[in-house]
Amino acid sequence: MTELLRTLAAALMLAGAVAASAQAVPPWSKGANDPAAQKGYLFHVPDVDNVPDLHGNPCDAKLVLFIGGNQFFVLPQLVAAFEQQHPELQGRIFYETLPPGILRRQIAAGNTLTLGNLTLQVRPDVYEAGLRVLRQMQQQGQVKNVVPYATNNLEIMIAAGNPKRIHSLADLGRADVKLSMPNPEWEGVANQIAASLRKAGGDALYQNVYLQKVKEGKTVLTEIHHRQTPMRILSGQVDAGVTWASEVRFQEQIGNSIEGIAVPASQNTTAIYAGGVMAGAPHAEAAAQWLAFLQSTTAQNIYHQYGFRSLQEPSQ
Repeated sequence: MTELLRTLAAALMLAGAVAASAQAVPPWSKGANDPAAQKGYLFHVPDVDNVPDLHGNPCDAKLVLFIGGNQFFVLPQLVAAFEQQHPELQGRIFYETLPPGILRRQIAAGNTLTLGNLTLQVRPDVYEAGLRVLRQMQQQGQVKNVVPYATNNLEIMIAAGNPKRIHSLADLGRADVKLSMPNPEWEGVANQIAASLRKAGGDALYQNVYLQKVKEGKTVLTEIHHRQTPMRILSGQVDAGVTWASEVRFQEQIGNSIEGIAVPASQNTTAIYAGGVMAGAPHAEAAAQWLAFLQSTTAQNIYHQYGFRSLQEPSQ
């Protein structure tokens, strides 16, 4: 009987492992955000092998996009719509959605990135981030044909029901509020957040949130991207964090128990997103077509679904 129980237990554990490995991760995409035409054998292990920021097949890609990670949820629709207009590129687009600073480090390292035991070298055709960064890169001769295409505002992300009764940026300085905040080392949004904190409570609020509370362990900085903030809120590790308004909309749309607290216009900071064709891009024509597409009505309508604004729209 004991041996039978052991065999049964082993079988159940194996079945559970197979079921778990079959669950495509990350949880927001269920493994669907891969534009590659031929996907081959599907292999996913939750929290171990899921590679959420590399999309598609870099081998013989005809368009390679390096895009700041806060647009990760927009790209599947954008790529699909773009491929409809350019069927010759269907299944031949590869894109990365790492934080802008990490993407720039990858470019500076010979377009090479290592994740765990995998080293990937792929040359981007397009780089997208904040307009200020793109202008700097243009002056340095790294990109050309800079195209601004959307704007975004900041919002305070909280758990549904607002259990901590957070109502403003000033509340983020409270000792009882634990935060998840973008890491200034590679996330450009941290600069906008710093500006907004200073508007709301002077340098003292900024110092409290980003220095003192970090030392105390009450502000946890992101290790990859500020999409970690909703995951930390949902797991109860933190109470709140500042993200782009679009990321709150996305979490609401996929049914997560997340809400947003609007930041007044007098304290908010608007980002302008832009893209440019990399100098020496292997697929410069396709890159120019992509940037033109971002300004089209089709692309703008997709951005609007997630709270992004067109350039001509007023900020909140």
